[in-house]
Amino acid sequence: MSTQIIQHLNTTIMNETTIKGGWNELKGKIKQAYGDLTDDDLTYAEGQEDEMWGKIQQKTGKTKDEINKAVADI
Repeated sequence: MSTQIIQHLNTTIMNETTIKGGWNELKGKIKQAYGDLTDDDLTYAEGQEDEMWGKIQQKTGKTKDEINKAVADI
């Protein structure tokens, strides 16, 4: 395996870890702000974004725009 491929794989793994860590931190803050939300409500699966948003909107009683603004303020 070439050095470039190994470096690319290492960078990809580090980026994924950073993103997951950031999302987990944000999920914790969102759950503090909206106590009714659970990890299941905030689980993102590729292709199921609308379902996740629906759960969040249903539990918070807020629109997607209101939630986005609240998250941006966190």
